[in-house]
Amino acid sequence: MDSLFNKKTEVVIFSATAIALYGYDQGMMSLINTNYDYLDTMGIAEEDPLVGIIVSVYYLGCAVGAIFASLLADKGGRKPAIFVSLALTAVGNLLMFIAGLGFDKGAMSTMFLGRVIMGLGVGGIDSVIPVYSSELNSEGGRGEALAKEFQSNIFGLNMAFAINLGVTGGLGKENQWAWRIPIIAMQVYPVLLLSFIYRLPETPRWFIFHSHHEDAKKALTDIYGEDEMKVKYDELVKAHEEESSHSVGYGDMIFPSGVQFHPSMVTVMGQVNQALTGYGAISVYGPQIFELLGLGVQESEYLTMGNYVSYFFLMTFAWLLIDRVGRRILMVGGAFGITACFFILTILGGLAQNSEKLGIPDKPVAIVGSVILFIATGIFGIGWLSEVWLIPTEIFPSTSRAQGSAISVVTWGLANFAVTLLTPIGFNNLSYWLFLILAATNLFAAWWTWAYSPETGGRSFEENQQFFEDAKEHNTWLVTRVNNGEFKDMPKSEKGDGQDGESQPLLGNGS
Repeated sequence: MDSLFNKKTEVVIFSATAIALYGYDQGMMSLINTNYDYLDTMGIAEEDPLVGIIVSVYYLGCAVGAIFASLLADKGGRKPAIFVSLALTAVGNLLMFIAGLGFDKGAMSTMFLGRVIMGLGVGGIDSVIPVYSSELNSEGGRGEALAKEFQSNIFGLNMAFAINLGVTGGLGKENQWAWRIPIIAMQVYPVLLLSFIYRLPETPRWFIFHSHHEDAKKALTDIYGEDEMKVKYDELVKAHEEESSHSVGYGDMIFPSGVQFHPSMVTVMGQVNQALTGYGAISVYGPQIFELLGLGVQESEYLTMGNYVSYFFLMTFAWLLIDRVGRRILMVGGAFGITACFFILTILGGLAQNSEKLGIPDKPVAIVGSVILFIATGIFGIGWLSEVWLIPTEIFPSTSRAQGSAISVVTWGLANFAVTLLTPIGFNNLSYWLFLILAATNLFAAWWTWAYSPETGGRSFEENQQFFEDAKEHNTWLVTRVNNGEFKDMPKSEKGDGQDGESQPLLGNGS
């Protein structure tokens, strides 16, 4: 029993469950957006831009929550920041549940408030959880570990949509409980995590940073045992002494003159390009995508569920490949693959929408289009879901990795706010031509990643940071022109068992 429930195992389970929470919201809103009672309660039509605005304000909340949570995590501790974030998530979720329940006036305002507050909480979770788990875990390949955690994100997505599908099928789209039950079911995540967090330790690194040395020793003993505690403690103290004279603030990261501006822009553009793949929108508006291919409402909903299940299992290839072939190849190849899929879907969507005029059967077109969409979703999961969250943990020095994580979440929130806001407008005004726009944005993502994003896999944190120092010396950000393109691929030199870089914590301790 002890080996199954030691502190390291508990941290992994806790972190994976927290990441599943953020996946749940994406699946939750998919069918809520088409529930007739929900639309009537909010006083909007299905084609109203407010449908997208209600979804997208959540991401604005995430962006703000990431900043405040990262500040609280530095000042008050990782655990208090996680606790506050989970509490905000629970409160926001409850406000969404009661919106319009027994009252008509103010239903939309309550829903908006709930979405924003829940966003504050989830943004905080996404910002602090990677820092917390990485400071307590130093085993396994960095990419594989994070890809596995993001597979749990897809589990949350599947859970939400399955609940949605079940209650919608049983109660009908006219029933208010068909949209309220999936919302309140999300409470299982924050409630379970809040009830479990007391068992987890604060990170020894935070204790040492704030001169709580006895607390640090106790936490290290809980995590590693008495035998390893002294060695780990000495390593952390030494690392802290080295880092304390090289502190980095947000100003050093977001202004062009800052020492960490270049890796910050790689982080920002990684999240922007992930948003440009269009899969934030497909996660939230899955059924509507299938309807563009000429399928009926119920068929589209069941195929969306099937797509999410396929997505979950195909994510296995992500953690099998990410530390073997590298981040860059998966991202560039993935963007090209999604470009091809969306180009084909543009043609198939045009055939489906004009099938009567062209005198062709619509069912074969819909079947082929559905297969292509399944393939594109799998490609995204393998090539883009976890990579853009992993790279920031590998390119910043230990003094700025927490800030790098926050910048990543803020960018993710703002980018997905824009995408989820504009997607319904695209459905209503562009129809299947939306696929062609997504093909073009994926092509841009492939080009930018190939040109400017270095390969970070198979290298130590220090080696990855050397790329940015060398880029400054060469006066270029182009990967192919820095050190003769050394960072285009995984390193070819033998590195023994790879422990130098790959076994380090996801966000590194510098120890």
